[in-house]
Amino acid sequence: MAASVSKRDYYEVLGVDKDADEGAIKKAFRQQALKYHPDRNPDDAEAEAKFKEAAEAYEVLSDAEKRGRYDRYGHAGVEGASFGGGGFESIFESFSDLFGGGFESFFGGGRRRSAGPRGGANLRVELALDFLEAARGVKKSLVYKRPERCVECSGSGVEPGKSAVTCDTCRGHGQVVQRTGFFQVQTACPTCRGAGQVVEDPCAACRGEGRQLREREVEVDVPAGVDDGMRIRVAGQGEPGEPGAADGDLHVLIRVRPHEFFHRRDTHVILEVPISYSQAALGAEIDVPTVDGKATLKVKRGTQSGEVYTLRGKGIKSPTGGRRGDQLVQVSVEVPRKLNKQTEDLLRQLAELEERNVTPKRKSFFDKIKSYFEG
Repeated sequence: MAASVSKRDYYEVLGVDKDADEGAIKKAFRQQALKYHPDRNPDDAEAEAKFKEAAEAYEVLSDAEKRGRYDRYGHAGVEGASFGGGGFESIFESFSDLFGGGFESFFGGGRRRSAGPRGGANLRVELALDFLEAARGVKKSLVYKRPERCVECSGSGVEPGKSAVTCDTCRGHGQVVQRTGFFQVQTACPTCRGAGQVVEDPCAACRGEGRQLREREVEVDVPAGVDDGMRIRVAGQGEPGEPGAADGDLHVLIRVRPHEFFHRRDTHVILEVPISYSQAALGAEIDVPTVDGKATLKVKRGTQSGEVYTLRGKGIKSPTGGRRGDQLVQVSVEVPRKLNKQTEDLLRQLAELEERNVTPKRKSFFDKIKSYFEG
């Protein structure tokens, strides 16, 4: 605890008020870092200590959560949150965004991290599926185009038999240094774009790009239960990386075509089924379709139009695991538009019976109607 008490107040270190916003804190740290940077103050232990102190203060005050703990509890609230013994390299990495590419850009101190070969970029394509394909899962062959290394020049961009020449601007370093007063900024060479070499005889096949757009086919394993808008990642099928680096990934965006009568709600399937008047009144067993095939639905006597039955576990699997959804079957009683003579006679007999034998529910309703008209 003694070490914590001996520390200066972070707001005092940066020279800002306690209500300073993010922009003011960032500006203050930048000024402190430039003032006490070790390359500007060689062999100055005091400047080095102040530089670390400013970096530690900024690391806490620029983070809303850490700043809140610091405001409430002081240094004790952020123990372990500072840079500690991480050294200058970690500080350069953490604050490179404040200085447009790193402290080394301003001071040329030789601390620039080697970028190494760049990995390939990710690609995105769409894959259209039928409703049942998405529900059940399917394997699909997907054809798409991606840039691949030119077979003629092996990706060099140079005409076979020729070679690239050293860039005169950067003399093969790929970087140039621009000086403005005390500061110097190191950037990629504008002539060779950081390659260190210039292609004077570009490959005719790829026009010097080193890559050509080619058609590629990949098999995508679509898991059961995917929904419209979901994505599947196919590793290593994106753009090729530079030699020695990994290829990018292929992100497959799922598009599900609507079904003729199935509708989806999360992992549940909704289906509307028409039944006849006699089936609704007497009850029946009817066959209904599900995503897995045919199932039997027991319609109870006296079923009303719009009533919903649940077939447990007949819905859609979740692609991330968990309980399978249900199928919700909504029945609708169909009224025939045309009647043959026999059916019409039977319905008239039924109507006469219904007039003489009014059900309790209907009787209550008609009693209310009668009272309404009688005032």
